Amino acid sequence: MDASWKNLKFVTGNINKLREARQILGLPLARADLPDLDEIQTSDVEQVVVHKLSQAQDRLRCPVMVEDSGLIFCAWNGLPGALVKWFEKSVGCAGMVKMLEPFADRRAVAACYVGMHDGKRVTIAKGEVHGTIALAERGENGFGWDSIFIPDGHVRTYAEMSAEEKNAISHRGKAFEALKKML
Repeated sequence: MDASWKNLKFVTGNINKLREARQILGLPLARADLPDLDEIQTSDVEQVVVHKLSQAQDRLRCPVMVEDSGLIFCAWNGLPGALVKWFEKSVGCAGMVKMLEPFADRRAVAACYVGMHDGKRVTIAKGEVHGTIALAERGENGFGWDSIFIPDGHVRTYAEMSAEEKNAISHRGKAFEALKKML
């Protein structure tokens, strides 16, 4: 890894994302929690990351990394996308599954963008996994919507996989691996 990783602060309030980032990158990332960052409301995950990255760099004045992910239902033309956490809070994963019932198309895309700003250079990496939405929540592992997303080529949801299995194939794993290659 180059010098960009020195003194890097991973800006997240989600300790699950911090744990996965540390596992995937193999780095003892330091966390900075900036709960008052303004998160723009858009289904576009990349726009959310670019906005958060700029704010985090302005506030901390050190190398920063931010991550955001989204779950895109093909039948809903891009929704919920980055708004998935608001869907989770309001209707839960079971509610999203129920809301998808009238649609024959259960395909989905799990997308993750990771951004890094070292004070001079901005680097954005993307990871995507295509899959389907389960008919009901399944599994006890993971977090967020892991219990309803089944990656293509698999029969289990992320939540039915071990952390190692999930990280090896996940949208977040792909995004962090892409970031490592870019730096």
